[in-house]
Amino acid sequence: MLFGIAGGVVSGLLGVGGGILFVPALAIFLDESQVGAEATSLLAIVPVAAVGAWRQYRYGNIELRVGLLVGALSLVGVGVGVVIANAVSQRVLELSFAALALVVAGRLVLHSLRSSVEAGP
Repeated sequence: MLFGIAGGVVSGLLGVGGGILFVPALAIFLDESQVGAEATSLLAIVPVAAVGAWRQYRYGNIELRVGLLVGALSLVGVGVGVVIANAVSQRVLELSFAALALVVAGRLVLHSLRSSVEAGP
């Protein structure tokens, strides 16, 4: 429960997906396999995404046609991702996830630096 709360708070504050935090926490602290941690994180996204989409729809921020198209095409991507995740070794998945986390961190740093330069002294 603490991982869920902490991941949600940090994700909301920093604007990163919870999986960036949940997957390592599940793998490191709860000794979950990389595939199991990723699958658990994906399942945890479902209710959060549903509530978020419903709220944003009520605010008028959803283009329903585009959202349904992206969602339908995402199913294809998920299917391909599952096949790949089950075909490669645990180590490849861990290193790939670490690389993704580094890319996300780098982009956050660059965005922060750009924002502070644009804001000026």
